[in-house]
Amino acid sequence: MNNKTLPRRVVITGYGAITPLGLTAQESWDAIMDYRIGYRFIDKHPAGIKSRFYGLVDENLDLKFLPAVLRRRLPRFAHLAMVSAREAMSMAFGEKAPTEFYDPLKCGAIIGTGWGGLDETFKFHEQYKATGMGSPFACFFSMPSIATAACSQFWGLRGYQNSPVAACATGTMAIGDAFEAIRSGRADMMLSGSAESLRSDSAIWNIDVLKALTREEHDITKASCPFSLERNGFVLSEGAATVCLEERESALRRGAVILGEISGYGNFSDAVDFTAPAEDKLARINTIHAALTQAGLRAQDIDYINAHGTSTELNDRNETESIKMALGDEAYSIPVSSTKGYSGHLIAAAGSFETIICLQTLKHQRLPSTCHLRVPDPICDLDFITEGHREKPVFHTMNLSFGFGGANAALIISRGEM
Repeated sequence: MNNKTLPRRVVITGYGAITPLGLTAQESWDAIMDYRIGYRFIDKHPAGIKSRFYGLVDENLDLKFLPAVLRRRLPRFAHLAMVSAREAMSMAFGEKAPTEFYDPLKCGAIIGTGWGGLDETFKFHEQYKATGMGSPFACFFSMPSIATAACSQFWGLRGYQNSPVAACATGTMAIGDAFEAIRSGRADMMLSGSAESLRSDSAIWNIDVLKALTREEHDITKASCPFSLERNGFVLSEGAATVCLEERESALRRGAVILGEISGYGNFSDAVDFTAPAEDKLARINTIHAALTQAGLRAQDIDYINAHGTSTELNDRNETESIKMALGDEAYSIPVSSTKGYSGHLIAAAGSFETIICLQTLKHQRLPSTCHLRVPDPICDLDFITEGHREKPVFHTMNLSFGFGGANAALIISRGEM
């Protein structure tokens, strides 16, 4: 490895996901290609919750690969993270450990979350109040960094570690920060992604009361319909998605399969409101521009945009205008879609899962459609791929993620053989 040549190129050699659409990244992609959705009707009216549709991972998680000393200390979001990370590491390194190829001090982990082990925190708080005893592991359950720590321990990753917490932009930021660590020479290999699981009534009520969750009570096709006049909030889902990043030349030398390349990253803050995006759109515009500039690309070079597309009026209209202001007239000729109509909103895991969607798009040369977009909002007037999935040559994709607190992030994911 030559650290003297900076900046270095960063490639993706493995990915994994567990979502309401499937227990693996491939199952989730196949569900989207089959136009299947991952959420269903669940009545939480007795708990004072108005939202009726949720995306849950119903199957029992296969955690036998984890030693009990780790497994028992992890909340559900971290269990999901470990499942997705195992898939990513297996794809990248097979049965071997990354430390067989790299110095452990040059291998790192960045696993983000929005609300971490909030469900478990509520549970053990109530248990403590009732009995005077909680759980000896409750401290670990409430640590947002617990998934990062578990990944580091399990795979012996002793290099750079971080745990971003940035609501719905977390996953994209986690991958972007891992990209920068390798690009700058600080690391050679990074495991990066995000996970979220909010299933308790208390946690769901906290979001529902903000009127962010869908208010549709009967028609599932209107529960999540990004960029549509029929939209009225997003569907809350749980899940995790993780990617394995490596310095390109080192990955090639060890014979890794290059699945894609991170070529650009942007990250700017609205600094205006906790929930509403900035009306001037300045941060989102600069986020897109920064990613393009770092990748050395122009607007016309982007073949597909995976939009944040939450199915809320505040985001969808602001995001559409931001894309148009950032990309100019070229914005109208770039296919755009939101896949949240299939998966629901994975919150912190949304950006990392949608990064994998971009990788699948590059692999299959097929663009996923925007599900349930039957009555387009005239203000949302871009090419949102409404007539089914589209076959098209794809070389460069852009993944956009925006979160509560004014977090904005963009990644350029390109074909790795270029």
